[in-house]
Amino acid sequence: MTSTPGTAPGTPPGDRSRLRRRAGTAAVAALLLAGVPAGAAVSADAGTPRTATGPQGQKLTVSATTGLAPAGQKIRVQGEGYGLTTGIYVALCKDNGDNRVPSPCLGGADMSGGSKTSQWIVPPGDPYEGDLASAFGPGGTFDVEIEVTEKGDGLDCAEVACSVVTRADHRAAGNRTQDVRIPVAFAGQEPGEPGGGEGVDVPAGTVSYTPAAEFTTAGKPLDLLLHPDSKKLYVGADNLPDTADVDERGLHVLNPEDGTSESWITQAPGSTGALRASAAARIAGPLPGDGVVYNYPLRGVGSAKSGDQAASGVWLAGSTITDIAPGTTPDTVLVAQGATLSEIERATGTATRTLTLPGGTRFAADPERGAVWYTDFTGGKLHRVDLASFTVTGSFDLPGGPGMAGFTETDPATGAVWVGVDRSVVVFDAAGTLVKTLVGKDLARDAAFDTETGRAYVVWQDGGDLSDPANDNNGTLTVYGSEDFAPAAKDLSLPGNHSQAGAASLAVEPGGATVFVTSPAEGKITRLVRQVSPLVTHAPTDLAAKEGEEVALTAEAEGTPEPTVRWQVSTDGAQTWKDVEGATEPALTFTARTAHDGYRYRAEFRNGVGTTRTAAVTLTVTPATGGDSGGDTGGDTGSTGDASNGGGSTGGDGSTGADGGTQPSGGSTSDGSGSTGATTGDSGSTGTATGDPGSTGTTGGSTGTSGGSTPSAGGSTGTAGDSGSTVGGGVAGGTGTAATSGGGSLAATGATVMSVTLAAAGLVGTGVLVHRRARRRTEGAL
Repeated sequence: MTSTPGTAPGTPPGDRSRLRRRAGTAAVAALLLAGVPAGAAVSADAGTPRTATGPQGQKLTVSATTGLAPAGQKIRVQGEGYGLTTGIYVALCKDNGDNRVPSPCLGGADMSGGSKTSQWIVPPGDPYEGDLASAFGPGGTFDVEIEVTEKGDGLDCAEVACSVVTRADHRAAGNRTQDVRIPVAFAGQEPGEPGGGEGVDVPAGTVSYTPAAEFTTAGKPLDLLLHPDSKKLYVGADNLPDTADVDERGLHVLNPEDGTSESWITQAPGSTGALRASAAARIAGPLPGDGVVYNYPLRGVGSAKSGDQAASGVWLAGSTITDIAPGTTPDTVLVAQGATLSEIERATGTATRTLTLPGGTRFAADPERGAVWYTDFTGGKLHRVDLASFTVTGSFDLPGGPGMAGFTETDPATGAVWVGVDRSVVVFDAAGTLVKTLVGKDLARDAAFDTETGRAYVVWQDGGDLSDPANDNNGTLTVYGSEDFAPAAKDLSLPGNHSQAGAASLAVEPGGATVFVTSPAEGKITRLVRQVSPLVTHAPTDLAAKEGEEVALTAEAEGTPEPTVRWQVSTDGAQTWKDVEGATEPALTFTARTAHDGYRYRAEFRNGVGTTRTAAVTLTVTPATGGDSGGDTGGDTGSTGDASNGGGSTGGDGSTGADGGTQPSGGSTSDGSGSTGATTGDSGSTGTATGDPGSTGTTGGSTGTSGGSTPSAGGSTGTAGDSGSTVGGGVAGGTGTAATSGGGSLAATGATVMSVTLAAAGLVGTGVLVHRRARRRTEGAL
């Protein structure tokens, strides 16, 4: 959106005199810092310095903010305009957002005076001034050095947003008026917030799942497979007792979007070869193109695809099949019949290889690594079988000993085996080393893996016995990183999903956008969709502009559902915020005005998952001429000189110099005509110090003649000071000829008449009143 010309979001009536005073103070502070002796504060890499504005107009500058050395780097931190009644700490801290204490901080609160990672600054005369703390300079200034590292003292800037900050010291820990924050980034990071913005209700980029649909078209669901080629959802089902008029046993093929039935295979060959109604107990894997191989009770191995009238299959000899998986060739399957593991031909049912183990019922195959992991829940053992030799090559203890059978699954990406036993999931790596135990509040029932995202999904099922205080009839879906085991999504409660009528199972769409979870007790399949809270991908940065220029702030974020954006503005240093009317696009454009100087802006992104905000950025607006001496600003003030003051001394607000800082710098006359020489305050020093000899506004009155000849240091018409100036005319004018009658000035013609150090000393003298008045104004705002 573009605002009305001459306005900006949140603009109150302008206050030009306030802006001129601020600019004048800043100019003096900048010149004073230029005179700091070498070695007083050594700057680090100054390739990316940055400045921020605080809630009371404080200015904080950091010499380097990006590409910092993770192992440690010294940076220079400067400030001005800080209240002289409150001590502060300067440190690298976790950035917790607006109006929240920055904490923890590298080095903590330095109360010993020996820290290199933080600095303690106190008002002059404070009891702690000296060995423990440094004192503020004139105008609430400081110039210090700190050493920052990426990690330390409980802070890890690789994981959280970090900023160089000022904050009130331990004597006023709840005072947020001294909080000024500048985001920093170490090598390998992007500047700003590593988390992609400040999450208001949940962290930015938080992943969660929410129910999108419930399918009740497949009886009592026992197992699931989302076919990788046809994308159809295959459901192995038993009959649901609640629907006595329909026998729902069989293999159901559903549309995964809405759950509508596309096919239902109800019959498979029994022990005599005759077709009969059969449930589909466990799905072994997909057939090429479409269809699946599955086990039907008690010892049937069948195959079918969508549209088939009946399954084809064989009936095995021996005991009941307890698990099934794809074999080493397309024409074989691996089958567990209790403690017996066999590889059989699907067409004939003939066992080509057989192995009897000490015990077990469930297994998981890892064809990539040529292994089968066989679980003996009763014996508390996990056996590794080599597929090539069909022999046991290792046995491992399950933590906790014997337990209730849950599941055994292998992660195809890492080869790790995940075993659900009782209320835990134990994870072994591909070599059989126990690497993790995940503990839940419910029974671990099934797991699935998404290799695209490196996520592991686990469904936990309530025991269903409400006489047990640990049960509540509600299950849980959890998501973990498959390598670091860290939670990768918010846990989702599954109301009514208990184990009294059978074990839950799940299937995950590649990429993890959709997850299907069964609830046998309720006779339904729940389709879950992934949601992501807004994650900022492009954030605005601090912006400087001149009066009348068009400025633009842009921000972007991603999330699911797609987030909306609105811009907000703060006119009081981020203490309060309000929405910018009509600003609901990624770009916010408007015309900069001096009244907007110091305003802070941020973008707020929202979707159904959460709200995320960008870090606040500061708009700095300067007069169109580049200074306060001539043209727009200087003209306003210089033309109102008061002849009664001899030289027409005019301050930054046109009040005849009383508030602008008109301390004489040398050679004043007895009649007061030279009393306004060397105005280093608001009205003239800023513009002329930047070399603006041709400005037409006089900066202190061009008609004062008493006390000596009129200097021409400021240029043809814009004189930098009154007659009798020893420093003001030459320093302020920059290109003048330095003609004075009260002593030599620092000429700009190449003839150095005093050292830079002496010039700085002179500026201290001329700037005292400015700093004193600035300090009074700051203190009055506390």
